[in-house]
Order: sequence, then structure tokens, then C-alpha cells
Amino acid sequence: MESTPGSPSFDSATPVVPAGAEQTVEAPRNIPYWHTFALIAVLGVLSAGNAHSSYGAYSGQAHTRIYIATIVYEWIFTGYVWWGLSRAGLKLRELIGGRWQSVEDFLLDVALSIGVWIGTWIVLAMIAIAMGMDHTVNLEEARRRLAFLAPQSGLEVALWICLSATAGFCEEVLFRGYFQMQFTRLLRNRWAALVVVSALFGLGHGYEGAQRMLLIALLGLSFGLMSIARKSLRPAMMAHTLQDTVSGLLLRALR
Repeated sequence: MESTPGSPSFDSATPVVPAGAEQTVEAPRNIPYWHTFALIAVLGVLSAGNAHSSYGAYSGQAHTRIYIATIVYEWIFTGYVWWGLSRAGLKLRELIGGRWQSVEDFLLDVALSIGVWIGTWIVLAMIAIAMGMDHTVNLEEARRRLAFLAPQSGLEVALWICLSATAGFCEEVLFRGYFQMQFTRLLRNRWAALVVVSALFGLGHGYEGAQRMLLIALLGLSFGLMSIARKSLRPAMMAHTLQDTVSGLLLRALR
């Protein structure tokens, strides 16, 4: 019998189960919490180290070295998540939300990601102004704190875009995918989990300073709401990549 797209295919090697006989299907296991909290501990150490050295050690390093190192450890974390998923009988594709079923589905995610990103930027800009972050002293402080990240040469711009795409994929898998799943199971409430994960996302950007960490947590909240609404990480991945790409190019323009 010819199989249809999306349906399982059978061949002569597939055992035939008599009608009425019980089939034992192994259910996916849960990822242990030690796996999650070990990852949070590592991220906390890295965030604290980045916050301490953003003015010092990083400022004298070549940007290409920073970008490549960050890309490498982002994929190491994603590999760690994949390892935990595979041991529990889960797939990374399931965590992301499957595949696009049509061109229209893809275009909807593109439109949603851009619209939510623009709307979030407007809201965060208003919050930043209310917090006094538009004052000259605070703007200069932010520029100095983030100067080590700004790409300069054409090669650095290209690497920055690669880094932005990596962060868009890996960090969404990590925060809106893996952490959201684990904390929803732990807290038995996806909205409480969303708040916790958004806070972790902000705390993971220690090099940005306390005020910007709050804004980043709110940005993570926006990405999380979008992921829950679409039951997919894809729109958030696009918005995250766009956010990081534009931020880097703005930093370059302000140097």
C-alpha cells in the first residue's frame, strides 16, 4: 500500500500485531531537574563573569574572538539541551513546534515576528524613558558598557549577523523551549513559568547593567507570549535574530 505524506510507512520488516493484541508504547520520560539547574548554574556564572569583565578584559579583545567564542558556547548549550531531550525520548523538533506546513504558515510567522518586535520596541522605549534611561549620562553609560560588542569591519558585521542568528535559534530553544517546559512542569502553571523564564533571560545578560536587564526580561516575556500563542518557537526565533542584528548595527553607528 502506498503511504501518504505525513503517514507512517510500513515494510516487510515491520512486525504485524494481531487485532486486539496490546501494544506497549514507551512514553517519553521527564528530563530530571538536576539537568536544568546545572545549566542555570553555568549560565549564572557566565553572566556574572561577563558583567564583571565588560569594561575590562573584553574591551581589549578582538571582536571576532568574542563573537566566535559566543557562537561556540551557544551551540554547546543547545547540544546539552538536545542531549537531555534525547535521553528523555523527546525530539528537538517537538520542542520547537514541528515544521511549517505551507508558505502561508511561514509568512504568518514572519509578519507576526516583525509586528511583535516593533510593538515591543515601542513599549520598551516608553519604559526606558520613564526610567530615565534617555538622559545623557545614562546613554553614555550604556554606550560605554556595550562598546565592546559593536562590530566595526565588514567581517565583524558578517560575524555579528551569524551570532545574532545563532542567538535567535539557540537562546529560544533554551529559554522559551527547554526552560519553559521544565518550569511549567515544576510550577504546574505555564504563566508562572513564563515569568520565571523571562527573569532568567534578563539575568543572563549581566554585562548590560541592571536597568537593561529588566528591559531584556520584558523582551523575553514578549517572546514567550508569542511562542505560547503560536505553539511554536519559530516567530520568536525570527524576532530575536532581528532584535540582535539591529542592536549590533545601531551600536556600530553610535561608535
